[in-house]
Amino acid sequence: MTLADTQNGPDWVIWAVFILIGILSALLLSGHGKWLIAGYNTASEKEREKYDAKKLCRTVGAGLAVADVIILIMELFEDVLPASLAGIAAMLIFADCLVMVILGNTICKKKNDRIDKRK
Repeated sequence: MTLADTQNGPDWVIWAVFILIGILSALLLSGHGKWLIAGYNTASEKEREKYDAKKLCRTVGAGLAVADVIILIMELFEDVLPASLAGIAAMLIFADCLVMVILGNTICKKKNDRIDKRK
């Protein structure tokens, strides 16, 4: 059984999601669109000062790009890939989200904030 055999909806929905995530990823990779990052968007001004906004945008944009590539591969090869690969793809996207959160809370913090916590 292939992915195409298990698909219930129209293909245009997947392509629309792919295009939307691609646009959001490009916006974030360019260093703009920090208003799209939920935790950063709702943080207080004092909390926002602890993070490098451009680095955070690029990290989230790269994570979205990885998820977008997984979606593209799944859609392009739906007639060939086994249906069990859907679960693996979901786990990969979940792992990608975890990596984004970890990197966002480590390398995206400003250096002086990281140094203060070590003391």
